[in-house]
Amino acid sequence: MEENSHFDKKSLKALTKPNPDWNELAKDCVSFANAQGGIIVFGVEDKEELPPEGQKIPDRIVVKLQKQIQSRTINVSILPQLKTAENGAEFIELLVQRSATAIASTSSGRYYMRVNDDCKPILPDKLSRLLTDKGAFVWETQTYLKVKHNEYDSDKMNKFIADIQESNRVSSFVKEKSAQELLEHYFMISGGFLTNLGVLWIGKREHRARLLYSPSIQFIKYDENEQKVNKLLWDDYSKNPKELIHAIMNDIPDWKEGIEVADGIFRKNISNYEEPVIRELIANALVHRPYTIRGDIFINLYPDRLEVHNPGLLPLGVTPQNILHKSIQRNPHLAKVFYDLKLMEKEGSGYDKIYEILLSNGKPLPEPYEEYDRVKVIIRKRIVNKFVIQFIEKVNAEFQLRSKEIISLGLIAQYTSLTAIEFAQKLGFSEKDDIRSWLGRLIELKLLKSKGKTKGTEYYVEPAVLRKHEFKGLTDLKNIPSHRLEALLIEDISRYGESSISQIHQRIGKEIPLRTLRYQLNQLLEKGEIKKDGEKKGTRYFIDK
Repeated sequence: MEENSHFDKKSLKALTKPNPDWNELAKDCVSFANAQGGIIVFGVEDKEELPPEGQKIPDRIVVKLQKQIQSRTINVSILPQLKTAENGAEFIELLVQRSATAIASTSSGRYYMRVNDDCKPILPDKLSRLLTDKGAFVWETQTYLKVKHNEYDSDKMNKFIADIQESNRVSSFVKEKSAQELLEHYFMISGGFLTNLGVLWIGKREHRARLLYSPSIQFIKYDENEQKVNKLLWDDYSKNPKELIHAIMNDIPDWKEGIEVADGIFRKNISNYEEPVIRELIANALVHRPYTIRGDIFINLYPDRLEVHNPGLLPLGVTPQNILHKSIQRNPHLAKVFYDLKLMEKEGSGYDKIYEILLSNGKPLPEPYEEYDRVKVIIRKRIVNKFVIQFIEKVNAEFQLRSKEIISLGLIAQYTSLTAIEFAQKLGFSEKDDIRSWLGRLIELKLLKSKGKTKGTEYYVEPAVLRKHEFKGLTDLKNIPSHRLEALLIEDISRYGESSISQIHQRIGKEIPLRTLRYQLNQLLEKGEIKKDGEKKGTRYFIDK
């Protein structure tokens, strides 16, 4: 199993060497406790799946591990266990529970959080944000309204049970439960009362209105001058989250608008804003918002874009840059209900779906922003390249591409080509291994080609595939062959005389990567075909006549 935000592996030497770094281990436990909890396995090397054969671990090491961690941490709950692997070797599994209400720290007063597979320090200005998230995490199961478990809205209760019975995401074991067992399973009742989640989903209007804070949604449409031309409100607390989504999708006629794109002898209708994208954005807003702060969800529709504003900031560890890859559940029980009722994709895959749909329809990537007190996501209406739509559709029909492969191919096709650095920046990751996982089989299937090495690697769509599927991409100088670029540089410098690299870049085409231009100029210098004068920013290139 690979290391991630919930799992870590360490060599047994971390516990058995002469002077174990207990402070470092305590820091790891604190980081798990402040995130979602996790497991640390001792006795399995990083690149191995099983401990070494014949490995035996004395009980005293398990006891010592527990004592050392407990003495070096505050608000950290751990459970170490000695276990036996399939090959008969022993290892230690240390369960670190999530600190639900308090902030965990080391005994020296330092705070950390697990982000992906790393332990990150929490700076003082982020502590209040983490504390807000702690309150949000336990909101679902609280029963402060003291609404008795049988005081639910009968229509909403019956509809919830019917939806569970019809869902193919729910096991037969769950479907066989009684009504009360079902509510207990989804954490909607506790101790004879409806929880906040229960009130939100099956409660009566007057109870929902008393929640801190039941969601309300505003839709505002603007004209070209950004003047309001239409406004709809869902703020009377009569609807549960599913009914809110249904109302938004059905009461706003603008979702039915789109344009026709030629597809051979046929025409294909492309929505201005695709229904699955809107549904996923609203579901994310309802599921991931903190219900411990006040604020409406805003759906702002402009002539050229759609903006969804959600109150509250992203959970600590999630940023607009890593939102496609990093997921921290703020309301895990609500997210479970949404997923089981098919109102959203599985946790962590919702944005994948949004990216896939937008790129398949030739549109720009979504633009997430974190502002002072809210998160904003912008979806652009325009189609960057209508030929991408037909291209992706034909290629996918032939090869049955996976979601990540569709995203990668659509993104590279839009831009003609992308370097490894550009590709990683646009999808918000940095590791070379991540690039390989996103490209998947695209190079193996000969849909993409690459040139260059390491960070300078450039990916582009296989020309034969473009010709086969009649893809009419943008014609530019981005992939100009080296010999043609050399000729273009000599022609430019001959015509304009002594010039800086920025002046040359501006004249022959900004789409040519600057590093490519610099490399080609150096090649011409080595051949003696051009000369230079000056250093660094003062360098000027010329031809000695």
